[in-house]
Amino acid sequence: MNKTIDFKAMHQQEKLLFLPNAWDILSALILEQAGFKAIGTTSWGVANAMGYKDGERISFDDLLVLVNKMASVVAIPITVDIESGYADSETDVVDNVLKIADLGVSGINIEDSLNNNAGLNDKNRQSQLISKIRNKLDGNGYHEFFINARIDTYLQKKDPLDDTIERAVDYVSSGADGIFIPGLWKSDEIEKVVTSINAPLNLMSLPNLTDTDSLNELGVKRFSLGPAFSNATISFIEENARTLFTEQDTKKLYDNCNVTTSFK
Repeated sequence: MNKTIDFKAMHQQEKLLFLPNAWDILSALILEQAGFKAIGTTSWGVANAMGYKDGERISFDDLLVLVNKMASVVAIPITVDIESGYADSETDVVDNVLKIADLGVSGINIEDSLNNNAGLNDKNRQSQLISKIRNKLDGNGYHEFFINARIDTYLQKKDPLDDTIERAVDYVSSGADGIFIPGLWKSDEIEKVVTSINAPLNLMSLPNLTDTDSLNELGVKRFSLGPAFSNATISFIEENARTLFTEQDTKKLYDNCNVTTSFK
C-alpha cells in the first residue's frame, strides 16, 4: 500500500487518528521520530515560522517549497493546510491542489472561509469547488487523495450547528473525504454531526478539548493539534529569550537540554 492509501485507511480505524501539525522541516522530523504515523501542516505555524501572520500571507510558491522538502525527508503521510486555496479563481485553486498532490503528499485541508473577505463562501459555490477538485485529482490518478473539507461556521457564526451539518452533507456529496470543524467542542453537538454525515469527523485541539479517548467514544475519527504545538514552542522561545536578555547568563539553556533526536 502507498502512503495515500495508508492515510485514508487511518480514518477508518477503531481508534481515532491523532494527527500532530508541523510548521517546518525540524518539527516534521521530530514528530515522525516521536512515533506519529502521519502529520499535517499548520498554516498558522508555517506563517509564523516564515515571519508572517496567518491568512495566506506567505506565497503559494513558498508553501510548495516547504511541502516538497518536508515530503522528501519524512516517510510518513503528510496532509497540507492550504487555507482557502491560495488563489482567487476556482480554476487556480484546483490547479494549486494538483500541484500539492504532485509533491507526493496524501491530502489537504481546504476551508470555506473567504480568502480576502470576511465571512464564509456560499455553500453551493464551495460544494462546486470541492467537486472540481475531486474531479481534477481523480482525472490525474489521485483517487485516494484525502480532501478534508474544513467548515468555519463555529469560528464565525452564532448557533452554527444546522448550517454546519448542511454544509458537511453537501461537501461530502461533492467529493470531500472528511469534514473538519475547528471550534466544535460540545459533546451533544459532536454526536449530532457524527450521526448526520457519512464521512470521518476531524476536530482540533482547544483548551477545553484535549482528551482523545472521550472524542473516540463520541465517534470522532481524527484529532489534530492545529497551532497548539507551534504556539507552545514559540512561547518557550519567547520566555527564554526574555530571560537571556534580562539575566545576561546562558546557564539556564543547559538546565533542561536533553536533545535525543538525531538525523541522517
